[in-house]
Amino acid sequence: MSIVPITSSDLKTSEVSWFSALCSDDYQFLGVPEGDLRSSWGHCSQIVKTAEDQGFRNILCPSSYQVGQDTLSFVAGCAPITAKINLLAAVRCGEMQPIMLARTLATLDHMLEGRLTVNIISSDFPGQKEPSPYRYQRSREVVEILKQAWTQDEINYSGDIYNFEGLNTDPAKPYQTGGPLLYFGGYSPDALELCGQHCDVYLMWPEKIEELEGRMKAVNAVAEKYDRTLDYGLRVHMIVRETETEAREYADYIVSKLDDEYGRMIRERALDSTSLGVAHQAKNRELADKFGYVEPHLWTGVGRARSGCGAALVGSADQILSKIEGYRKMGMRAFIFSGYPHIEEAEYFGKLVMPELHTCSLPHEYGRVPDQTPKTPLGVGERK
Repeated sequence: MSIVPITSSDLKTSEVSWFSALCSDDYQFLGVPEGDLRSSWGHCSQIVKTAEDQGFRNILCPSSYQVGQDTLSFVAGCAPITAKINLLAAVRCGEMQPIMLARTLATLDHMLEGRLTVNIISSDFPGQKEPSPYRYQRSREVVEILKQAWTQDEINYSGDIYNFEGLNTDPAKPYQTGGPLLYFGGYSPDALELCGQHCDVYLMWPEKIEELEGRMKAVNAVAEKYDRTLDYGLRVHMIVRETETEAREYADYIVSKLDDEYGRMIRERALDSTSLGVAHQAKNRELADKFGYVEPHLWTGVGRARSGCGAALVGSADQILSKIEGYRKMGMRAFIFSGYPHIEEAEYFGKLVMPELHTCSLPHEYGRVPDQTPKTPLGVGERK
């Protein structure tokens, strides 16, 4: 039984997604970069194509400045080489003027014929440090402007940061009526307020079950104020093998060459390294047992060598399926998995777990199945 109301009506299916390592965080051994696995168009686009071949329904394309590639350019490049998989583009609000961002995302949505989803991010920019309330206010205004651009004939907006009057929205009308779904993650009160009022899918990083339950209830309380319901998702790494022993051995193997000082440097160079979410991932590692497990099958070792999502589900196919089912019963409908290296681990998951899962694409759940007739290129269905 779900602990919170959820938007999606078909509780038997979930959006099962993968991750493309645009930010140069694909390794065989964590903290030991390898030339062939460094971020490049060739390597990361192959991750996308592999994920599509394995049946994943969406793929997160992350954003960074210090390392990796431009997210929106990458997503555009994936449009002609994919046919079914959705692209979840991470957007750092404020990096692009919001009117131009609305047009860019609308263009991408047309290129992908409705397969675009957007991960809204509030973070500092390179060389800048802004207070959290300001960053979330900036994100709020960007999201509200995007929604005007995607649903109205004109943009008229008066905010603390942005002000626009009488701007025609024809260039910014997306393929999907209402625009792409907005995925969002954040733990602060400002983050929950923005998500509960305006976003569609609340994403969490891995923590103990009781912590995740508390986060879901907190953002649901905000959504209820606005007479809204959300979908919920988990972003977590994945190590699945035929047996639990093999999976645990592989977890130990990928950190066997890690220098902890170098791992600390990797974590601290990230723009979100001081965020509340990252602090909770560090707390997981402190609470874990001597093998790095904070609860059965949830291993925190990944977080020794990367910022952000810092834990993995580790186990046999049956054990992983049981964990996923447990999350689903809590009300989670979106899962974003990843593994090291990403191509090989996508294939393991595709072989061992995917055949047992019933999957969907969440935009379809929201009534955003684009019309296939040429008379209505903007699609059908309204935002629920």
